Amino acid sequence: MAPYEVLYGRRYRTTSCWTELGERRVLGPKLISDTEDKVRLIWGQLKEASNRQKSYTDLKRKGIEYSVGDLVFLKTRHGRRRYHSNPTHIISTEEIEVSPDLTFEEEPIQILDCDVKVLRRKSILLVKVLWHNHRSEEAIWEPKETMQYQYPHLF
Repeated sequence: MAPYEVLYGRRYRTTSCWTELGERRVLGPKLISDTEDKVRLIWGQLKEASNRQKSYTDLKRKGIEYSVGDLVFLKTRHGRRRYHSNPTHIISTEEIEVSPDLTFEEEPIQILDCDVKVLRRKSILLVKVLWHNHRSEEAIWEPKETMQYQYPHLF
């Protein structure tokens, strides 16, 4: 294996093994091999530490089981504001179809308003959307193009 020369943070193959050239230094195969061994050792120790940390965390983790009638809070992709507990937010399970992976699809009911968001080089058309099972104060601004593509019946 030919030795490597390190110059300005880059490695170059050299034809001979010199010991010193001003600020340049030639690295022989032994030094490269030792460095690779140390890197493998460090990676192994990091992996071991990560596994140890995971096992400690797993000891504290508890399985959660739900029963029919339990109240739960579902996080959706549209939930961008802080949640404040309110009894009117409880939704009857008959009104929502929950899929086997415990997600559900929300449907928009109505477009309440339109606006234009002006950026440096372009403008984005926005619509304020009222979603099923939400109050008008919880309406969310969405890109008009996306909403028009996914829900053309609203336009």
